[in-house]
Amino acid sequence: MSTASSSKPVVLIAEELSPATVDALGPDFEIRTCNGADRAELIPAIADVEAILVRSATKVDAEAIAAARKLKVIARAGVGLDNVDVAAATKAGVMVVNAPTSNIVTAAELACGLLIATARNIPQANASLKGGEWKRSKYTGVELSEKTLGVVGLGRIGVLVAQRMSAFGMKIVAYDPYVQAARAAQMGVKLLTLDELLEVSDFITVHLPKTPETMGLIGEEALRKVKPEVRIVNAARGGIVDEAALASALKEGRVAAAGLDVFSKEPCTDSPLFEFDSVVATPHLGASTGEAQEKAGIAVAKSVRLALAGELVPDAVNVQGGVIAEDVRPGLPLAEKLGRIFTALAGEVAVRLDVEVYGEITQHDVKVLELSALKGVFEDTVDETVSYVNAPLFAQERGVEVRLTTSSESSEHRNVVTVRGTLSGGGEVAVSGTLAGPKHVQKIVAVGEYDVDLALADHMAFFHYTDKPGVVGTIGRILGEAGINIAGMQVSRAAAGGAAMVALTVDDTIPSQVLTEISDEIGATSARSVNLAD
Repeated sequence: MSTASSSKPVVLIAEELSPATVDALGPDFEIRTCNGADRAELIPAIADVEAILVRSATKVDAEAIAAARKLKVIARAGVGLDNVDVAAATKAGVMVVNAPTSNIVTAAELACGLLIATARNIPQANASLKGGEWKRSKYTGVELSEKTLGVVGLGRIGVLVAQRMSAFGMKIVAYDPYVQAARAAQMGVKLLTLDELLEVSDFITVHLPKTPETMGLIGEEALRKVKPEVRIVNAARGGIVDEAALASALKEGRVAAAGLDVFSKEPCTDSPLFEFDSVVATPHLGASTGEAQEKAGIAVAKSVRLALAGELVPDAVNVQGGVIAEDVRPGLPLAEKLGRIFTALAGEVAVRLDVEVYGEITQHDVKVLELSALKGVFEDTVDETVSYVNAPLFAQERGVEVRLTTSSESSEHRNVVTVRGTLSGGGEVAVSGTLAGPKHVQKIVAVGEYDVDLALADHMAFFHYTDKPGVVGTIGRILGEAGINIAGMQVSRAAAGGAAMVALTVDDTIPSQVLTEISDEIGATSARSVNLAD
């Protein structure tokens, strides 16, 4: 470890970063270095620094944060934050920044490369020729021009892929329930349902976030709806394309080829998919370019400069603790979870989103609760890190009008936060929550017109149906047969025999087929599962 005596703010670089990163920090800081992967070296090194820059090998966990008495900023030179305890940092008032857009071009270009490689058999032909074979006819491919590309997930990377492949003369269609048709049309993209996309696409590329709802989305059922000549690319997240189902489809001739950069378990060096000559596979290279690595380092270096100067940091993923009133801070995770529940219940992007805060908490500035709710709304819908700073940009990009309403009056609870959205068809979805008792227990107190009193849990489900005997028993039976334990349940209804809702918390994620079975048996008009586990 290198140290020096200086009155300048101290920045610790715990992993190897490019010289351009150090240059971007500028001359106003004392730069120290250490091997962040070595805990015995990291803990003493972090003790008196004001910022630390890491990649993925350094774990900045609660222990490291507690040891860092002067720490103000943790900077991750990359997209993911698996090695940073964001909750512990937020509690300690330490800002966390990353580089959310550093690899989007690199990731999009790799997806395009896999599309071209699967169309023209480039890796296979290369290996064959280098093996001493000249087999032109064996590697006859297909043109991209005038073919239909189905983009599953129209976030920033999906948009970049659509733009680039349209230059090849491809017709672009997309599935993304959280993007409005007008925005897609501006890009020359036609929005379809997933089933429609599966049926018409000659190529399919996946660009979704990894959530319980998207895991296995392109699975056995989906792969029985595609054209037999379809070529499927997944350079987003492992597991969104069910690898076993894809292998079966390739074996049976229901899928022509596949390009994969990500896998459900990594490192992946042995897979049934590797047995197919029609599969092009790469070892998670989506962010692996010199340019992306350099962009990430420069971006977080700039963020560190801004943060230590006390200025706005666009890539902050949390809020600096000192800015928020003590009474408001416990409401941040509640508002974020209400936003995530809203999105699960709505199943689409809202045209207008209202964040309503009622009670004595409104004597403080509660704007951050609006940002927290908005962060939750987009958390499970975009394939990017969502922060308090960029969440409003996601809303703006999707044409969502956002309003904050406050009132000091709250009839039944000390404080209540409601996330209410108007959908494109005119319908409305709303969910309200509160913090109960000295331990700030997070509770749902209303879902739309239905009053409930249910502690939030990692795994939840909501069913709307017509009130009739036996519904609770049916739900319990089906979940029991699936080995899923019910932790809590509440039934709410407008009137006997009228519209009703059951809300429940369970110990595990409810599989989609189990959710469908319950819905069919009770005649539900709506069945939604929510996963709040990090």
